[in-house]
Amino acid sequence: MPNDLLASGVILRFEAFAVENIPLIKKGDDLAQIICERTDVLDGDVIIIASTIVGKAEGRTFSLEGIVPGAEAVEFSKNTRFTPGFIQAVLERSRECLISSPVLLVEMKNGHICINAGIDESNVEGEMLLELPADPDASAEYIGKRIESYTGAQISVIITDTNGRAFKRGQTGVAVGVYRIHPLKDWRGQKDLFGKELKITEEAVADEIAGAANLLMGEGNGGYPVVIIRGLRSRSKDNASVTEMYRSDEEDLIKKSLRYLRDRG
Repeated sequence: MPNDLLASGVILRFEAFAVENIPLIKKGDDLAQIICERTDVLDGDVIIIASTIVGKAEGRTFSLEGIVPGAEAVEFSKNTRFTPGFIQAVLERSRECLISSPVLLVEMKNGHICINAGIDESNVEGEMLLELPADPDASAEYIGKRIESYTGAQISVIITDTNGRAFKRGQTGVAVGVYRIHPLKDWRGQKDLFGKELKITEEAVADEIAGAANLLMGEGNGGYPVVIIRGLRSRSKDNASVTEMYRSDEEDLIKKSLRYLRDRG
């Protein structure tokens, strides 16, 4: 038995490394080919890719020029630092706005909840803005299958973004799209050290991996947008979706509270 794996299946160690020399990505670039040309990819590897380069490869940069703000965007702009045009761009990519001041906290059409619908002006040339992939799971699957076709290896992919956290300062990497890795590990029904049955524990595996990768990715001009984690043995036999870890409206107490405060005016 390998010395990095206990009989219980608990992993004792894994390896994480950034893929170097990733060029500036432009629309139409084959991210799978770019990655495979710069590193070896092995069975079981988890390829973690920053959403910024996925969005660029998919041509998801845009300009605020020509966006006509609606009445809601104009009203929201009175209590934020954002222009009506920017707010309109956020609203067009959102299913629901939960907080409109001093920032816009929205639920995107794919269920992801974040600030400003993930629209970013950093790491983008000129006056352009960058949005998240419309369907990050589909993007992860597309890239993952191409990497597998290039290498013959069976791998997993996680697309990440940087998010803030409720009740705490600071940002961390989170998963916004996955391929061949379930975002949650369900420990319910198993026993703790004292034989007590675990009732509610679901480990946020994909977010934990995204956070670990973010330590290597960095946030400044010397960042590395692709990280490989090796040794986790986390590839799923079936496909998966990041939406597995989104709470339903009935379960989500925080969303209910935000709606209550919003609707009170």
